[in-house]
Amino acid sequence: MALHEGPGKHEERPLSVNPFFGEADPVGGMTEAPPKHRLADGPTAPSTAYQLVHDELMLDGNSRLNLATFVTTWMEPQATALMAECRDKNMIDKDEYPRTAELERRCVAMLADLWNAPDPSAAVGCSTTGSSEACMLAGMALKRRWAARNADRYPGSARPNLVMGVNVQVCWEKFCNFWEVEARQVPMEGDRFHLDPQAAAELCDENTIGVVGILGSTFDGSYEPIAELCAALDALQERTGLDVPVHVDGASGGMVAPFLDEDLVWDFRLPRVASINTSGHKYGLVYPGVGWALWRDKEALPEELVFRVNYLGGDMPTFALNFSRPGAQVVAQYYSFLRLGRDGYRAVQQSTRDVARGLAGRIESLGDFRLLTRGDELPVFALTTAEHVTSYDVFDVSRRLRESGWLVPAYTFPANRQDLSVLRVVCRNGFSQDLAELFFEDLSRLVPELRRLPHPLTWDKEAATGFHH
Repeated sequence: MALHEGPGKHEERPLSVNPFFGEADPVGGMTEAPPKHRLADGPTAPSTAYQLVHDELMLDGNSRLNLATFVTTWMEPQATALMAECRDKNMIDKDEYPRTAELERRCVAMLADLWNAPDPSAAVGCSTTGSSEACMLAGMALKRRWAARNADRYPGSARPNLVMGVNVQVCWEKFCNFWEVEARQVPMEGDRFHLDPQAAAELCDENTIGVVGILGSTFDGSYEPIAELCAALDALQERTGLDVPVHVDGASGGMVAPFLDEDLVWDFRLPRVASINTSGHKYGLVYPGVGWALWRDKEALPEELVFRVNYLGGDMPTFALNFSRPGAQVVAQYYSFLRLGRDGYRAVQQSTRDVARGLAGRIESLGDFRLLTRGDELPVFALTTAEHVTSYDVFDVSRRLRESGWLVPAYTFPANRQDLSVLRVVCRNGFSQDLAELFFEDLSRLVPELRRLPHPLTWDKEAATGFHH
């Protein structure tokens, strides 16, 4: 039997534990408040650090009662468990995590099939951190294709432009600002709160990189007429020869219309639609941090925009503004697709639309409000005060509902309807009939009190708004 001697007198003993495993000063954890705006000199006990952060976050609003956000606020425990298991996986490292990469490819294929790509196997796409990044990527592809067609004029005298309705999400204004593209916006008129196809076509010229159509406006939940937009651009090409592609921003509607409005033609069935994006973390039913961008075929996504790196262990084509990001949300998206299928998504979205339409009708019955939309496209509806209501406005309603925990945004519309101030209610999976009933009870209880006000209490509508679009 071998004899083993212990470490020599002067031999260093290696640190064999993670420093996180060592205990912090227990007395300091009870008597000393750590600084908030600089790193403390020493560590804090994990239980103390947890409690400090936990207690401060209690002052946030309850996400389930947030009727302003489109973002998913409830998932099944099994999905949450999967996300926890994948939170340490770097999505970009496809060689190290090949199964996560495979789930991403399957999601792209499923979306291509769902959106009626001519050949789903030929469609190309990627996951993103959300629809904002997906829109940036789609806009870059539109600009690069236009630049290639106009190489003799750009970047010299030609300045690219992008046509859209004034109701677009702010990410499109960011794209135009960041990538030096002129934003040509179709204003609202009368009771039309989104893009007019003919007006959009009239704004196009030889420098137009594309037109954005919104399948589900965040202002009122309405679908823009994508088929009519494509028809107007077809007519423009017949008259002028201009061939202008369309990108469909389906951040919300891209995961609603395929299940509830199957006869609505808005997707790759229209030859002019070059690309589509959606938010997996909205009506795709996944917690925040995932979006999707798809192109009709490889020709719609210029090859020079795709980067290939091999230092992580394999050749990886990537098209993204971000590099490292967690794979948890992509895994959760695949779980939702696998868990629900078409019939499951249809049931969930139909239930949400039923809640929206039912709640909208009950609010209308109070007599104090006029509905602009009724939740029969996106499960979202917008309303304003009726003409005879002069004692309060939508900002007073929003402020009083917050007292009961409900977050309902009040805001003014853009050009040319800045005169119109509205409330918007977003119904999501998890906002059940029971919660809708509680919301209606709270609103009904407030209305008599609001009627007794001498005048609206809001003087600065810009400062009062709960929604900065």
